[in-house]
Amino acid sequence: MIQAAKILEQRSHLVPGKLRITEHFFQVPRDHSNPSLGTIQLFARSARKLSKPADPSTPEDPAKSQLPWLLYLQGGPGCECAPPQDSKWSSFLLDKGYQILSMDQRGTGLSTAISQSSLQLRGDEKVQAEYMKHFKADSIVKDAEAIRKALTADYPEEKKKWSIMGQSFGGFCSVTYLSFYPEGVKEAFVFGGLPPLTSGPDQVYDRIYPRVEKRNEQYYAKYPEDVERVRRIVKFLSRFGDETVRVQGGEGHLSAARFLQLGINFGAHGGFDRVHEHVLRADNDLTLFGHLTRPTVLHIERTQPWDTNVIYALLHEACYSSGVASNWSAQRLLSKYPAFHHTTTVNDPSKPIYFTGEMIYPFMFDTYPELKKLKTVGELLAREEWPQLYDVEQLKKNEVPVYAATYLDDMYVDFELSTETARTIKGCKTYVTNAMYHNAVSAKSDDVLKAIFELRDDVID
Repeated sequence: MIQAAKILEQRSHLVPGKLRITEHFFQVPRDHSNPSLGTIQLFARSARKLSKPADPSTPEDPAKSQLPWLLYLQGGPGCECAPPQDSKWSSFLLDKGYQILSMDQRGTGLSTAISQSSLQLRGDEKVQAEYMKHFKADSIVKDAEAIRKALTADYPEEKKKWSIMGQSFGGFCSVTYLSFYPEGVKEAFVFGGLPPLTSGPDQVYDRIYPRVEKRNEQYYAKYPEDVERVRRIVKFLSRFGDETVRVQGGEGHLSAARFLQLGINFGAHGGFDRVHEHVLRADNDLTLFGHLTRPTVLHIERTQPWDTNVIYALLHEACYSSGVASNWSAQRLLSKYPAFHHTTTVNDPSKPIYFTGEMIYPFMFDTYPELKKLKTVGELLAREEWPQLYDVEQLKKNEVPVYAATYLDDMYVDFELSTETARTIKGCKTYVTNAMYHNAVSAKSDDVLKAIFELRDDVID
């Protein structure tokens, strides 16, 4: 039984766009099943349309103040929410009559954020790894349920349920929510986030690696001049091992493998062009100066969030681990895909050097300054056998309406595995397209939201 969160503070502000933004601070147990372990603080922002009556002395109708809640679950793991006024999808949902809650998931943003320094306060590496076990989707969903109970305490019983909307990893959390606490959910909207219901990440990466290969082929077809540019950059970065170029903080390095992680952008709208800009800038530096300038290195660093979002590196493979350990899945499976072995292809002019995608590798804990200090924690978590994230039997008898956008060319979440999950969740309706990529809810908000709400509002033909 999840207890209602304790509301610590709520302050409201008016922002342009006729919005009332409220900043909420909550307190919940670190471990909902064992409150004696202490508490953590959570942060969320809510948004509702500002309404000024013609007669300000007129008392507000309680029914109008109790608008239906919609919880937004951000992608990640380890990424905070943007303020609702900065999210492209907010106005669409507010016009539909919802009030939105954008929650910083535990460990992100202002919700007891996880960083290398904050983890050190917990104790040695074993204690830190133990602490990190409480920051997966199962705990995030319990937090959400506790917050729902707090925010709807005064609502009539028939209005206490809320809608949930999950993007990417937020969709994974939504399916966990449907598995264990469906009684709190009125409806669920999922965007590029129907998780594979497999036990571990190996099957996922066996499908994702070929998708990343295809995106590399498409990238070089668009920018064929980058084949030699990338080869030149990789050769330079490898000139003195992995320590040719230092990064900000002094303890990390821009190794060739780290540079090639820019390929994570390939799965998003505009991703090819962003990577090309980095390649063009780096190659231009080498032509003019024979080295990478500080501004160029900083531009690359800003697109690699591993130091500022360490949860992403520590728990990404755990997102796919249900009842098993990940054991560095992406690294183990890399041997099956020689196209990504840059140390070999760099000297083979017949083959382009491929960028990697959304994969976590052990080398990252040797090259990123913050991750270097968490290497032992990363090793311990890679060997951790995680609890089950989904209840397949519950999903098969699901009664909550679910509407999901799935993308044929999604580079991060495999389309076929997502389709299997959609078939498993009883009553799940899907909008399938090959015209959008993984981040469509932000890049093409109006198009994808319109399509999803047509599924919701139309009748069965």
